[in-house]
Amino acid sequence: GEVVPFEVDGLASGGVTYGHRFMKPDAIEIRTADDYVAKLETAKVIVDSGRRQQRIAEQARALAEAEGLVLHEDDTLLRETAGLVEWPVALTGRIDDAFMEVPEEVLVSVMRTHQKYFCLRDPKTGKLAPRFITVSNMETSDGGAAIIDGNERVLRARLSDGKFFWDQDRKTALSERLPELDKIIFHAKLGSVREKTQRIEALAEALAAPLGAQTETASAAARLCKADLVSSMVYEFPELQGVMGGYYADDAAVGAAIRGHYSPLGPGDDVPATAEGCVVALADKIDTLTGFWKIDEKPTGSKDPYALRRAALGVIRILLETETRLPLVPVFEKGLDLHGAENSPALAGQLLGFVLERLKVYLRDLGVSHDIVNAVFTEGADDVFDLVLRAKKLNAFLQADDGANLLAAFRRADGILVKANLSEAVVNADLLAVEQEANLYQAIQSLGTPDLSSFDGFEIYLDSLATLRGPVDAFFEAVMVNDDDAEIRSNRLNLLNALILKMRLVAAFEMIE
Repeated sequence: GEVVPFEVDGLASGGVTYGHRFMKPDAIEIRTADDYVAKLETAKVIVDSGRRQQRIAEQARALAEAEGLVLHEDDTLLRETAGLVEWPVALTGRIDDAFMEVPEEVLVSVMRTHQKYFCLRDPKTGKLAPRFITVSNMETSDGGAAIIDGNERVLRARLSDGKFFWDQDRKTALSERLPELDKIIFHAKLGSVREKTQRIEALAEALAAPLGAQTETASAAARLCKADLVSSMVYEFPELQGVMGGYYADDAAVGAAIRGHYSPLGPGDDVPATAEGCVVALADKIDTLTGFWKIDEKPTGSKDPYALRRAALGVIRILLETETRLPLVPVFEKGLDLHGAENSPALAGQLLGFVLERLKVYLRDLGVSHDIVNAVFTEGADDVFDLVLRAKKLNAFLQADDGANLLAAFRRADGILVKANLSEAVVNADLLAVEQEANLYQAIQSLGTPDLSSFDGFEIYLDSLATLRGPVDAFFEAVMVNDDDAEIRSNRLNLLNALILKMRLVAAFEMIE
């Protein structure tokens, strides 16, 4: 029951606190720490943020149900709102019907970002309903009527601005806004946003075919993708960039590509819904990456001010989720050339290394460790989709008994050969006196020379390696490699070296931890 004495900025600790400043403003004496939460709650203050969130969610769902609507769930807004109130009281307000013709993203942005309101939807249509829920910090004698009225007036003013911008912006075509992009600097060393869109358009034309997109549509979307930055709506509500360009575009397919080209923004965000959107998104991210590589503004440690790691992950996800086979180095070189880089091949190689490091992190989250990626990576490999297919196949192979045992055999053979320092694997069949070594030799010979240029060839050869398990196990059980006869010993070492070299064709097994 004793107060721990201390002082912070002239404020001394004590046993007295205060409740809700309007509903229960009187002083409260706290005798023990155990009293704190309960006594404050009697004074209309809920200490636990989790309980405040739960209370808001329950009240909001109940109010929505009473209106025959459903709550637009928003965990981020729920946490934020719970941090603004001590005694949450959810209230329902109305949106004037005149504003419902404005795109719902505008309504949501105004309510969520600027007013901290929860949106409601019609369960039959899935569309936004002309209702909102605000969270008050107090109970009132009029049941919140004055608070609702005040919030409706504030929202009406906000949405009037949004409707005005919507009506005015549509009077100017996106293409007419392009000259204004010259006035917006993307980066002091990388030029204006207009110059960036020109580079994106050039990249999009090269990327359209590999992603199965319409070149003309992708090119138009790339040219116009940043034009809404100079619209009145985006100037007032920056979070709507891309979204409004999608609405303002004359062509629906072009609009869909513009709307999705910033995606994916994070791990939980979807890639663009259309092939053309994927093209523009990929071109935009590659232009950003190559630009900052050209001016040597790369991420260092935990610092990544230009979100280049996120851009690299976006490139990876688009290629993987669209199952696109795309050699990245030529695309990186083109992006660097568009920026006027003098050493494009070297910088493209460095950028590829950065993207592959992001790929290892991405695969690790999927259960594929970095050493598996290292094992299947060969010098010059730059097709992310193909590389992931190989990594997943090798990972599955090693998790099976045949693969795990073959890896153990590889390590055993590699350990024996460390001191032998062999450069070739010429085996004299006449010296294979033991049946098990002759069988292993025949099994190795039967593998032939694989075509590993495609994943199909890689998969077939890796599966064929599994047939070596039996002969390899039998060899190590029955054969003494270090025979007293130097010629036989050398021949058996060459046989093991032949096994190692055949396995290394498909993966660097020694890199697997």
